[in-house]
Amino acid sequence: MSTHPTILVEDDPFPRMLKAFLDPAAEPQYLAALADFFAHDLPDFAGWLANLRALAGPLFPAEVRLVADQAALHAQLADATVIVTESFEIGERQLAAAPNLKVVQKYGAMLRGIDVAACEARGVTVLPLRRRANISCAEHALMLMLALSKQLHRLHGRISIDQLQAAGYQPKLFDSGYTPGSGWPRAQGLSILYGTTLGIIGFGEIGREISLRAHAFGMRVLCTQRTPMSAPEQREWHVTYCDRDALLRESDWVCVQLPSNANTQNYLDHAQFTLMKPGANLINVSRAQVINRDALLAALRSGRLGGFALDPLYEEPGRTADELLQFNNVILTPHVAAMPRHNALEDFRDLVLGVALTMNKINQ
Repeated sequence: MSTHPTILVEDDPFPRMLKAFLDPAAEPQYLAALADFFAHDLPDFAGWLANLRALAGPLFPAEVRLVADQAALHAQLADATVIVTESFEIGERQLAAAPNLKVVQKYGAMLRGIDVAACEARGVTVLPLRRRANISCAEHALMLMLALSKQLHRLHGRISIDQLQAAGYQPKLFDSGYTPGSGWPRAQGLSILYGTTLGIIGFGEIGREISLRAHAFGMRVLCTQRTPMSAPEQREWHVTYCDRDALLRESDWVCVQLPSNANTQNYLDHAQFTLMKPGANLINVSRAQVINRDALLAALRSGRLGGFALDPLYEEPGRTADELLQFNNVILTPHVAAMPRHNALEDFRDLVLGVALTMNKINQ
């Protein structure tokens, strides 16, 4: 019988990397693909991996099994030492089927779906992970909001009269004998975030990180999600919960933060755009397909939408002829919100070290 731990990992694009990191049976082509995936930020992937394995203690070598769904998880619980999950339910039923389970590692900070009390009663440690990649996405969302509010994408590098005029501005110096000198480019439509209302559609890991930052900017934050939030939760995250339509009607900024699946495809369509405030701005750092592209273009053409920013794109790679690029109130970035790769690498390092430390304590 093997003395190596058995780690059940939810088969999702990032968590599944633990198979390559901790299981010597991982296919060489998988390691090669990951080396390429991280190469632009981490040229020496082999060195990083060797260091991680040296720090992993009882977790290397391990048998890492990827599980696709809840049923597949349940079928293998009898052998599980560690579970790494993003969305699986872990409760009394799962714990009863997992006599060797020591640690449940959530690949995220929200412990939704995990019965922490039941785990504690059985001596199973539950570990959260506040992911840097989620924080980076939230920072990117705020950056896009700031860029639109300050027209950074239009003003950047345009410092001469000719450049500003070519961009559609009417620059002219003021009479410095009577007035301050700021604002001589006479850029109209600049705004500030302070005092405006942000509506976040989908209040998961990234939505909550966005909320914390928006609150620091002095914004009023509304949110909506499938499950209503309690009053204590709303106070904790500085938000007011409401339904989607009320959020769209009241928000100066709308940030959609939803996964892409059959239920969220075209979640914002023509009907939802008609509910939005005229001149409101729309930010999306989740998946492009949650916003109907035709409805988006119509809202931009009509002028109803004040600004739009997107990462990732509707097509990858994008097209230089993409109609969205024709609007001067649109910012597109090519799927870089979660970058740099060091975010994911440090997240994995924290995960492995946290579980290893817990396992060492248990084995003492």
